[in-house]
Amino acid sequence: MTASVLAQTSADFWRWVPHPEVWLLVGGLAGLYTYAVRVIAPKALPVGEPPASRRQVGCFVAGIALLWMAADWPVHDIGEKYLYLVHMSQHLVLTLVMPPLLLLATPEWLARLVVGTGRADRWLHKLARPIPAAVLFNGLALLTHAQFMVNGASENGLFHYGVHTAIVFTAFLLWIPVCGPFPELRISMPAQMLYLFSTSIVPTVPGAWLTFADGAVYRVYDIPQRLGGISVTSDQQVAGLIMKLVGGTYLWLLIAVIFFTWANRHHEADRRGETLSERDVLTWDEVKAELESTPAPIER
Repeated sequence: MTASVLAQTSADFWRWVPHPEVWLLVGGLAGLYTYAVRVIAPKALPVGEPPASRRQVGCFVAGIALLWMAADWPVHDIGEKYLYLVHMSQHLVLTLVMPPLLLLATPEWLARLVVGTGRADRWLHKLARPIPAAVLFNGLALLTHAQFMVNGASENGLFHYGVHTAIVFTAFLLWIPVCGPFPELRISMPAQMLYLFSTSIVPTVPGAWLTFADGAVYRVYDIPQRLGGISVTSDQQVAGLIMKLVGGTYLWLLIAVIFFTWANRHHEADRRGETLSERDVLTWDEVKAELESTPAPIER
């Protein structure tokens, strides 16, 4: 291969590719959230009740920015065609970071308005329970690391977007018991810690497989031109470490935050001579009140 061809191939790694479907999704979500807060909220809420707190708006901006970054160029294109480690990082953002931010950004009144009281609400209350949510998310996470799934998603655009949609959907189900906008679906803090701990174990299986596998696991990434000179074996090894160590460490940090919040609430209750049930100390409203420097009205 001549130097000119190599240069051209290297330039293709960073060739800009428009993704109007991503722009439409991000713009649509931003527009709908703004419309709901500014137009619908005054009609749906009592006079004087704020439609969304500053923290909720901040979580929405952060969540939508991460969605855009992970789904658009260059992360999407490099992750799907050249480096599996980028693909793995993309999935971690779309499943472990973006969904809880958008859930924390959603006021209860808006969530109930969107879901309604019909079939969607009944299915949500069935699937967003800890056991079915964890089984669906972790089962799909294991399946999406199978060779036929990765190869097929990289070669078929429609299948690729279907897989991403399913992954993100189950990720939202996974996080609803921890930080969702429905109080009746949130579980106690000790249960949250156990729930996230179990979720942190499952990724070690495909993570270890990728880290110690000999040769190329996925043929779509076994290409002669390597971005940054990273070999296909090193690429999948780093991807396995990202899944196992980065994802696991992130969940363990959340467990630590939940534990210290739980312990602090009990300590404060003991100091005041009060007795708190686990349900009393584990609602998002109380955690938010503990974290915010100034009091905020509790959403109903």
